[in-house]
Amino acid sequence: MRHRRMIRTYDSNRPVPPEIVDRMLSNAVRAPSAGFSQGWGFLALEDPADLARFRDVCRPEGGAQDYLAITFEAPLLIVVHSNKDVYLDRYAKPDKGVADRSEDWWPAPYWDIDAGMAALLILQTATDAGLGACFFGLPKARIPHYRSAFGVPEQFHPIGAISAGYSDEPVRDLRARRKKADDVIHRGRWGG
Repeated sequence: MRHRRMIRTYDSNRPVPPEIVDRMLSNAVRAPSAGFSQGWGFLALEDPADLARFRDVCRPEGGAQDYLAITFEAPLLIVVHSNKDVYLDRYAKPDKGVADRSEDWWPAPYWDIDAGMAALLILQTATDAGLGACFFGLPKARIPHYRSAFGVPEQFHPIGAISAGYSDEPVRDLRARRKKADDVIHRGRWGG
């Protein structure tokens, strides 16, 4: 039995077919979103020059050089963004019953959560298509450089990126490392 996991090494000679990239993005925009706000944006990078530019702008000055954002060698990268303003605008409309655009009443940042759900659909689509994929974050201090290099509007915040391609890693069985369901699933009451 093959067990899927995050992949960090890809076959650089096999690009991801355009129909698979389109399916990944098409599924992403069907993710659930609070108030059907759909406050997300996706930047797909496939051109080797764009991928190299991404790695370059994410490279910390004088810092760690082992960030996945600068070491990945995948033929496809999709950067997932959230847009908080879309949610604040949507929930300030009369049908939502909130009089202002304050984020103080939100119990969690649903703009980031919904973008994360879209990212999960990208990962699942990649796996279903036989690809390997890995979600990773961008170094926070490099986000302004990323925005500038790729023309990303200020209201779109990159929550992470997904590298994808055909795996160049041997399949590993990680079942022994997975937490037991009883340790993380609680029914009726937490614990006991």
